Amino acid sequence: MSNDFSSLLISWYSKHMRQLPWRNTNDPYKIWLSEIILQQTRVAQGLPYYQNFIEKYPDVKALASAPEEEVLRMWQGLGYYSRARNLHACAKEVVEKYDGFFPEDYISLQTLKGIGKYTAAAIASFAFKEAVPAVDGNVFRVLARYFAIEENIADTKNFAIFFNTALEIIPKDQPDLFNQAMMELGATICTPGNPACLVCPVSVGCTAREKGTQKKLPVKEKKVKVRQRFFYYLMWEKDDKIAMKKRGPQDIWQGLFDFDLIESKTALNNNVVEETILAEVPDAEVLSISAPVKHVLTHQRIEAVFIGLKNPSSVYLKERELSYFKKEQIEELPKPILIDKYLKGRIN
Repeated sequence: MSNDFSSLLISWYSKHMRQLPWRNTNDPYKIWLSEIILQQTRVAQGLPYYQNFIEKYPDVKALASAPEEEVLRMWQGLGYYSRARNLHACAKEVVEKYDGFFPEDYISLQTLKGIGKYTAAAIASFAFKEAVPAVDGNVFRVLARYFAIEENIADTKNFAIFFNTALEIIPKDQPDLFNQAMMELGATICTPGNPACLVCPVSVGCTAREKGTQKKLPVKEKKVKVRQRFFYYLMWEKDDKIAMKKRGPQDIWQGLFDFDLIESKTALNNNVVEETILAEVPDAEVLSISAPVKHVLTHQRIEAVFIGLKNPSSVYLKERELSYFKKEQIEELPKPILIDKYLKGRIN
């Protein structure tokens, strides 16, 4: 059965696979870069980022030597900026520890910054032909449906069940094609809502299709605690400049630039916000107050209000680590997408 499954799957993939640039290479750098970009990112969105990164940083040494701010600016719009910082740190690690060559096995690859089981398996199988299954969300779904695995995929202790199931059917001579085919099947045929079972190459033998339980699998039960935050951005203006600062560690958007900030646990009315500002900067002049702008992240919901101001003291600016930037400079700074979208609507 495993041979039939694998051969049918790979045969289908060879005829129907999407032509994507990272599939036409065994360069571990390009494979790694594509996998990091595509984590929680659709192919259509990630493809131009991949192409821009390859053009700007054609190899791992070029990426390792780039300034972090530049890498974050290149990443802007993809979100999850910790991935960009890990990407940069990993490139440096590969250069410093391995002279610019990625380790060639699944276990060693996982020692690198930001590389987990899935990414390590993808690199090991695509670049070095190691017969190790790459289990991502698409592959979880295919395995759960075909083999009727009802264990909760959100529980990390169940990963081994899916990994070992795939390990039994992965062909030792074509692990790269098998892994790519499994991902492609999950992305294009065995989709979450309405799987195209009629054109699936492995529909015969699929337990979920036989029982009509496709929409019940995989089981994913995870309670996500969402944090509500209220941001009041103070945009101190002077001539054609706006004061900005670099966000520090231990929070979202580390290393990116945004404005002076008042954060509240609850929504504040405009009068309270103005009183708070004037208590800190008595000479401040409020120029404008925007309507609330909502920004949704995986674990956070942010409601932001942008307040145009002038007349901060130099002491205040220094204490808040704020510096004035011209419009052209601001465009080049790495910024959260929330800030970028607001500025594009405001200063362009």
